[in-house]
Amino acid sequence: MGKTVFATGLLSAVLASSPALAADCGKVTIADMNWSSATLIANVDRFILQHGYGCEAELVPGDTMPTGTSMIEKGEPDIAPELWSNSMKDAIDRGVAEKRLRVAGKSLSDGGEEGFWVPEYMVKADPSMATIKGVIANAKLFKHPEDPDKSAFYGCPAGWNCQISSGNLFNALKLDDAGFDLIDPGSGAGLSGAIARAYEREKAWFGYYWAPTAVLGKYKMVKVDFGSGVDEEQFVGCTTQADCANPKPTMYPPSPVHTVTTESFAATAPQAYAYLGKRAFRNAQMNELLAWMEDNQADGEIAGAHFLKEYEATWASWVSADVASKVKAALNNM
Repeated sequence: MGKTVFATGLLSAVLASSPALAADCGKVTIADMNWSSATLIANVDRFILQHGYGCEAELVPGDTMPTGTSMIEKGEPDIAPELWSNSMKDAIDRGVAEKRLRVAGKSLSDGGEEGFWVPEYMVKADPSMATIKGVIANAKLFKHPEDPDKSAFYGCPAGWNCQISSGNLFNALKLDDAGFDLIDPGSGAGLSGAIARAYEREKAWFGYYWAPTAVLGKYKMVKVDFGSGVDEEQFVGCTTQADCANPKPTMYPPSPVHTVTTESFAATAPQAYAYLGKRAFRNAQMNELLAWMEDNQADGEIAGAHFLKEYEATWASWVSADVASKVKAALNNM
């Protein structure tokens, strides 16, 4: 960790000493979301935009709903590097139609993956556990941490957008009738910690999670089949809505994960905007990076520096040779 701490200090110094804004880019604000893949991408974008395109790039705190709303209503921040766009599809579509927003491209080329999961070792022991019928039939295996008369289903933390969809699907699948209690894990760390504790002891676990993540890379999990297929109209129109009165079972469709910018940024910095349209991570690669972040207790800045140093072939394909040369020169000064 000594080397990575030193690297991040140098990265900060390089960012602080870089030239001020260039006429064709100017000051750019980038939403730094509060989950690992998003903060990694935000830091990569900051470095490339600053050193490759002459932008005066700054990270600002962000989260899905507040950031998307602020971009539409106030025109800031300029860039949301990783926006799970199903969560506010209507608002984004309206923002694009009103020429307030542009969708630059996909952050995750494979899309995001969401679902209800059980550990792989449970499915190996009983293949029916890969289905919701099998889970319900074996509800007693999923011990509740506080109530011995209930079974445990771990939902999405309060305040996260996935809390709505996981809660609606909990109701649609009638898990309450099967004896399950919808547990709020309190935080992302609480949710991942619950998986880790169960896995290390080979105990039963059932709940919501998503990919790409270090957790699903480290702990082999199986997505539970609801037997419903994907009903995208139901999912978008009801499952993801807080006022969904009659939710019906549907698997999660692959989630489009986009980079969204304000129209003003796209219009005034077309070359930088074009970079964002090419910049996309594959899930397998992101899983590697997220596992590295976790193993090294690295924040987004350290992880961004690691990616730029170790994955040059990937990011160099997103930019011109001239921009790549500028970015590499800045990296060599770290």
